[in-house]
Formats: sequence, structure tokens, C-alpha cells
Amino acid sequence: MNNLIFKEESYAIIGAALEVHKQLGCGFVEKVYQDALEIEFELRGIPFKREKHLPVFYKGKQIKHDFFVDFICYDKIIIECKAVSEILDIHKIQTLNYIKINNLRLGIIINFSNQSLEHKRIVN
Repeated sequence: MNNLIFKEESYAIIGAALEVHKQLGCGFVEKVYQDALEIEFELRGIPFKREKHLPVFYKGKQIKHDFFVDFICYDKIIIECKAVSEILDIHKIQTLNYIKINNLRLGIIINFSNQSLEHKRIVN
């Protein structure tokens, strides 16, 4: 546990998500949790960019359809919010792709849809 990358930052992000889950519970769509998490990040002074545009390249050429990550915190951690029954392998692969194409080292998937908050660290 001592050698986790971005340990303090991850702790702060997950703490903010826990507060959102505590206040709202489960049962909302992802956008509601994203909106609440944005407020909680602001209240806690966690630096973030919301719905960050990320271009995708194929063989050196930019693809027409870009994608957006939910949040990038501290300019180095991608946050993907989910409201699903469980975090699936496809969610992990998607997040890994996001961190790889941005040359980042860590992504965190946060699932608000269960009685207890679920989160998964994805390391590149």
C-alpha cells in the first residue's frame, strides 16, 4: 500500500466520491454524480478538468470522432464515473485506453450505483 502511485491524490478523490455517495446514495444516472462530484472537488480544493476533450490518433492521423473523459484531476489522474451494477472488464479496458493515449499512469473508475461505493484503480 505504501508504494501506490499518487496515494494522497487518490485518497482525496475517493474521499470526495464517498461524500457524494453518502449524500446522494445510489439510483441516479452518471451525470448527477458527475455534477455532485464537481461540486465536491471544488469544495475540497481538488484541481480538476471536467469532460476533458481527448483526441484519438490512428497511424499518426487524428480521428474525426474524439472522446471526453469525465474528469482529469491534478493533471495526472483520469476519473471515470459509472452508475452500473458492477465495474466490468470493458470499463477497465476503456479507462486503460484513456490513460495510455494521454501518457498518464493512473485512472480511477468510481461506481456510484450500489449500496457501497465501488472504485477501481487502473495503472498504466
